[in-house]
Order: sequence, then structure tokens, then C-alpha cells
Amino acid sequence: ATTALDEFAPAERAVTIGEIDPDPFYDFTQARPTVEIDEGGVRALSWPDNEFDVVRNPGHRDLVVLVGTEPHLSWRTYAGCVRRVAEELGCEVMVTVGATAEAAPHTRQPRVTGSTTDPALARALGIGAPTYQGPTGVAGVLQAEFAAAGIPSVSLRVGVPHYLMGAEHPAAIAALQAHLAHVLGVPMPPLPDDEPDREAEIARWRALHDEAVGADPQLERYVRMLELEYDRWAEAEIPSADDLAAQFEQFLNDHRPDDNP
Repeated sequence: ATTALDEFAPAERAVTIGEIDPDPFYDFTQARPTVEIDEGGVRALSWPDNEFDVVRNPGHRDLVVLVGTEPHLSWRTYAGCVRRVAEELGCEVMVTVGATAEAAPHTRQPRVTGSTTDPALARALGIGAPTYQGPTGVAGVLQAEFAAAGIPSVSLRVGVPHYLMGAEHPAAIAALQAHLAHVLGVPMPPLPDDEPDREAEIARWRALHDEAVGADPQLERYVRMLELEYDRWAEAEIPSADDLAAQFEQFLNDHRPDDNP
């Protein structure tokens, strides 16, 4: 999810407009700072980052992007910091992205699911309210904080095959990016010149995954079972990306003041 989001705020276009001081929010015995030495031989400490970047998209929606490390402490205060930035900048909606390990086959298109606690937005996008009950992460706290501020939020999550054991899965990154781009109404970010082609990377990692599965007969049988279950799955849990984008745009238009087109 972090890789997918990073490409929407490339360094050459993003302007950092603020950051959250890490000191009150982290147990540094768990998230230790790192020492780095630059080309001039100067040593510097690097602390957990939570930076807000603004990305202008002429002809499309501008973005405020936060990529950070989940804090250990003071989650309500942390969520309040994010809320303040959103209110100061006049953000219309918050979209969180994530990835979850699922019983899904690597041979099929990764599924992206969405949810929102805002009833009007749920009707506009054709998605449901969150159904999970239990311990939550900071994203759940942020969604509650934004709901209290009257700012709607959407959660997008992509499923990654749990048996890949932490291997890269560029197909999941591409699926999440495609849905995020459509929901936000912005174009897919171009890859940097030094990055390999998306489709080539997807094909390369698919071959590596196939090889690893083929070397384990038990895992191979398990993947076949997952493929059968996937193929019986009739519809995606959210509408098509094109429908989602149109419905989202209509939702924002309906909720903007008349003097703020």
C-alpha cells in the first residue's frame, strides 16, 4: 500500500507542507531511529516520518498525501494532528489505503474492497459500511476522527496471497493504484525513468511465484483450490473503477457549497 501511494506523490512534484513530530508518538525501542552517512561523510539521524505532501494535478483533483509509520502512543492526539491539517487545507474526503493477507490465488486479479462509514457516500459509491469488529489500527481511529469532523472517508484494501511469505506482488500494487486513481479522479502516476515497466514487473513476479508454487505439490493443490473458490466469486465487492469514479465525483458535487464549484 505504501508503494502504491508513494507513486502519487513523486519527489519532483510533491511539496512537503508539514510533518508530525515523532517524539510523543513512538516507543523508540521498537521503532529505532537509524544513522545514515551522506556522500560527504556526514552522519545524521533519521526518525520515523509522518510528512504531509501536496500534489497539484492540473485539470484534476489536488491531493494531500500522508505516508507514515503507525504510532505506538497517543493515537487520539495523532489523529487530531491529521484532522487539523485536513481542516486547514479544506480537504473534502479522506481515502485510506491498505493491504491484507488473504486466502487468494496469485494467478488471479487481486481484489480491491472498499468501505465507508458515511451513509451518503456509501449510497453514492455502492459500497457498504465496515463490518469488522475488534481491535483496530490507526486507520480506524482516523476514520472515527474524520467522521466527528464531518469529513467523509473511504477505505480501500487490496488482498495479497498470504502464502507468498512477504514476496513482492506488483499486481496488487497496480490494482490498488488503479482503484485509487479512479476514486480520487486523478490519472495513474507515470513510472520514473529508472523504474521497470509495470506489466513487465507483474509478469516477472508471476513467473517467480509460479515457480515457487510448482516446487511444492501441497502448495500447488492449495492454490488450485483457491482458484476454484475465486472463480465462484460472482462479483467484486465494489463497483467497477469507472462507475466508482463517476459516483464519487457526483457525491462531491452534491455536497459542495454553491459558491465552491
